[in-house]
Amino acid sequence: MKLLVALALVGLVRSALAEEFVVPIEVDYHNKIGIPEAARIKAAEEALDFDGGRIVGGAAAGLGQYPYLGGLIITMTTGSTAVCGCSLLSNTRAVTAAHCWRSTGSSASSFTVVLGSTLLFSGGTRVTTSDVTMHGSYNSWTLANDVAIIRFDWVTYTDIIRNIPLASGTNQFVGTWAWAAGFGRTSDTAGISTNQYLSHVQVQVITNAVCQQTYGTSTVQASTLCVATTGGRGTCGGDSGGPLVADNQLIGITSFGHISGCERGVPAGFARVTAFYDWLSSQL
Repeated sequence: MKLLVALALVGLVRSALAEEFVVPIEVDYHNKIGIPEAARIKAAEEALDFDGGRIVGGAAAGLGQYPYLGGLIITMTTGSTAVCGCSLLSNTRAVTAAHCWRSTGSSASSFTVVLGSTLLFSGGTRVTTSDVTMHGSYNSWTLANDVAIIRFDWVTYTDIIRNIPLASGTNQFVGTWAWAAGFGRTSDTAGISTNQYLSHVQVQVITNAVCQQTYGTSTVQASTLCVATTGGRGTCGGDSGGPLVADNQLIGITSFGHISGCERGVPAGFARVTAFYDWLSSQL
């Protein structure tokens, strides 16, 4: 009888651990999202009819409206191409999500940073680099500490290329309306016929406690910032690593959404910039 009770307890512990670590996020970003999205964006840009486009629930952004936003065309170690976003911090530095460089299933070998363009595969200023530093405590399974610094040759500021300050201090930004932008999907069903431009959307920051109800505590930590996606408005596949901005400062780095899609109305997660301010500043 004691043996049966002990085995039952072991089963319960294993079940609890499984529930803790099985979270509804995609951790194999490049193979499941980044590489397919690169092919879709490239085909969609080549088929543009110039009638405009939208991020999920958002709208097309104008040239220079987000001068700090950079697109990332990623060359994988396999030779495949994937996509992400980033934010320009200085003439030689940008910040992105660590999973844009390495996810559970694959790794990148170089980034091409695209600045000053509303299209990802054409136009703008382009600089290629392999000098990327991920946060030392990045966890590719939970996306904790999902932050990386990109270093590249000097880029000159212009009217449409400019850096963004980092948020610092203790502000949690709960209730704040912020802007997210990126080159990613405009809907869960976006195809090559979908008009493809740099797009943006306004979202509201929520408490981590609310976000944990969807993703659990292993993914939503103190260093995570979440936003509501009411009405299907939010970031989507391909926007990873891009900016979340409020009061002209970077408050979040696009990290994760729900594995089942972008239009479900569940929270989206970002790396909280204030939590990484010291580390980011040391890399500049």
